[in-house]
Amino acid sequence: MMSTISDGDHIYGVKGNHVGDYIDGNGAGGPFSEALGIDATTVVLTCAQCAHASRFAETRVYDGAGLVSRCPECMSILARLVRTPTDAWLDLRGARSVRVPLSAGTPQ
Repeated sequence: MMSTISDGDHIYGVKGNHVGDYIDGNGAGGPFSEALGIDATTVVLTCAQCAHASRFAETRVYDGAGLVSRCPECMSILARLVRTPTDAWLDLRGARSVRVPLSAGTPQ
């Protein structure tokens, strides 16, 4: 079975357990941003497996059972997003930490 995700210009796929082409986090920023309520591409995720920190925009995103964001260093799963017509299910347990940059001048 083939699942696909599109960045507007290209269609990428995941077939069975084989991880094929992917898009970077910028290409999947919209759905994750909608679920988080912030610009997800600027969020910094630290991998629970290898401790590599990277912006969501730098992760590799695959479409399988929802959108799956993987660490660009070790390929461990950082985040999963599954959307239904009424809800978004977000799993961040693969991230040791999630850092959200605040705008300058935002009260702390």
